[in-house]
Amino acid sequence: MKKFLISTAFLALGLVPALAQDCANPVATIEPGKLTVAIYDYPPFNIVAADGSVSGVDPSIAETVAKDNCLEFVPAVMDPAATVQAVIAGKADIAIGSWNRTAKRAEVLGIGAPTYLDPMGILSKDGTDTIEGMVGKKVGTVTGYLWVEQMQALLGDNLSLYPNAVALAQDLAAGRIDVAADGYNYAAYAQKTAGAYEGIQIKLAQPDERISASVKAPQAGFLYTKGNDSLGAAIDATVARLTAEGAIQKAIVDAGYDPRVAETGEPWLVE
Repeated sequence: MKKFLISTAFLALGLVPALAQDCANPVATIEPGKLTVAIYDYPPFNIVAADGSVSGVDPSIAETVAKDNCLEFVPAVMDPAATVQAVIAGKADIAIGSWNRTAKRAEVLGIGAPTYLDPMGILSKDGTDTIEGMVGKKVGTVTGYLWVEQMQALLGDNLSLYPNAVALAQDLAAGRIDVAADGYNYAAYAQKTAGAYEGIQIKLAQPDERISASVKAPQAGFLYTKGNDSLGAAIDATVARLTAEGAIQKAIVDAGYDPRVAETGEPWLVE
């Protein structure tokens, strides 16, 4: 396993660690003195370079947790599905990468305080940003998304389901659908960095009680070993400090997102 420090990205995001002498309460980890972090490539939240080095919003927060608690930050790069299993199996202390805080995950994992939101986005050529603006139009979204059932009830046969975001984007570009509902974070970053969604406006969905995900967006949080209360408390303390200082909001804005993505509100779990 390679070890990489990401101090440059860490400082660039303004995430400043506590002083080493402040580490009065030891944090239990799999390997004493080290915080092993399961990570996969999911820009801009996790960015894994060709040489295996890591950067991005989540690694910077995780390194701050490590430094706040006098631990060495040790990233373990792996496939997305393996990251969660690594924590469950006791091979990593935490898993990062915009994981939604859900009740199902909380059954087998500890979940840290919310870091940012994973909100619903509305994609269209005309800049629609309301649920009402979808009514009467051909709309597409991806199977398995949180809002599918409610959108089916609202839109009926005008809603088409796609196996993935790529297929959804292709039909939107081709004009086979008028509007798409997709994850705002994914779509906005793909447009900014990969030239995706040319000619498409990507908006945060305005709140509408008919689609609950537009009112209360899922929160992201770090997943950690269930029952490791010292680690959970350490994560929560660092996230609370960085939130109060505005560091996480700055990181979100610097990544190209609407600052509202960092307005998490009180912690809650998706049922």
